[in-house]
Amino acid sequence: MAKQSMIQREIKRNKLALKYLDKRKNIQNLIRLSTDFETNIKLQEKLQKIPRNSLKCRKRNRCWMTGRSKAFYKDFGLSRHVLREMAHECLLPGVTKSSW
Repeated sequence: MAKQSMIQREIKRNKLALKYLDKRKNIQNLIRLSTDFETNIKLQEKLQKIPRNSLKCRKRNRCWMTGRSKAFYKDFGLSRHVLREMAHECLLPGVTKSSW
């Protein structure tokens, strides 16, 4: 089980990303369309004042059951430990344990 503080931090990042998404897109479009160097610098400063945790790339995939961030399987939304346990209990349709 992941620390509760890490899970809450991840939730906060998701909220910030949604909150500042439009503002970030608008400033980026203005930078792209800008031809004046002075204006471009001012727009870059505006963009830098937006919180870093509002970036989409700062988000981390986490297991919905345990909150573990490493060994995450995107198809199931689970970490490898939980995926294995659920597969053994036949809770995941179409998943079988391979043996050779």
